[in-house]
Amino acid sequence: MSVASRLEDIYNRIRIASESPRRPHGIGAVRLVCVTKGVSEDNIRYALSAGVLDIAENRVQEASAKRVRLGRVADSAAWHLIGHLQTNKAAKAVAIFDLIQSVDSARLARDINSKAVAAGKIQNILIEVKVSQEDAKFGCPPDDAPALARDIAGLKNIRLCGMMAMAPFFDDPKLARPYFSRARNIYENMSQAFAAPNPYSASAVLSMGMSHDFEVAVEEGANMVRIGSAIFRA
Repeated sequence: MSVASRLEDIYNRIRIASESPRRPHGIGAVRLVCVTKGVSEDNIRYALSAGVLDIAENRVQEASAKRVRLGRVADSAAWHLIGHLQTNKAAKAVAIFDLIQSVDSARLARDINSKAVAAGKIQNILIEVKVSQEDAKFGCPPDDAPALARDIAGLKNIRLCGMMAMAPFFDDPKLARPYFSRARNIYENMSQAFAAPNPYSASAVLSMGMSHDFEVAVEEGANMVRIGSAIFRA
């Protein structure tokens, strides 16, 4: 299958999952973000020519190099950072990304804000909340998320658009459902802190679900999914 054919298949699966009676009302349409970690510029161009509007990278340096090599075509998409961000790379992240999905501390938020002030930019962000107990995953502890949102509210060059979460990997994606449900409950309890509408959604963003579990995430309320291997696999 071509990139375009895989995209068509994924859009159809998102549509079917969106019609599930489990899905909460009022959370908005689902936005597909194509994860291009390790993907060639040629394949990124194919995705953009097929109508993709959002590109995500895990690392600042890889995204920077790809944007240079892609040239003007890179500007046809919004660029998302979904990997962990160190404060010493905040300035470059602000220069490259339209949406930073992985803000998990007040310190990082303040650093992003100061770099955005220097750049004359309002930086769109999501709070990343850790809903699993996996040591390898980053994110703000759920109990700390409301306080982090309050800290961010005082930063003038940040727009808090919503939250991001990641479930553990399971061979059976249905086993991820409790993690997505928990994330949605946290999101709903914090909804007043999020900017809505925003550049990505008419409601606040709830970014969750990847290639192996995005349908379950959509059923549980995701309005943004991050999909890479299901689009670009060999």
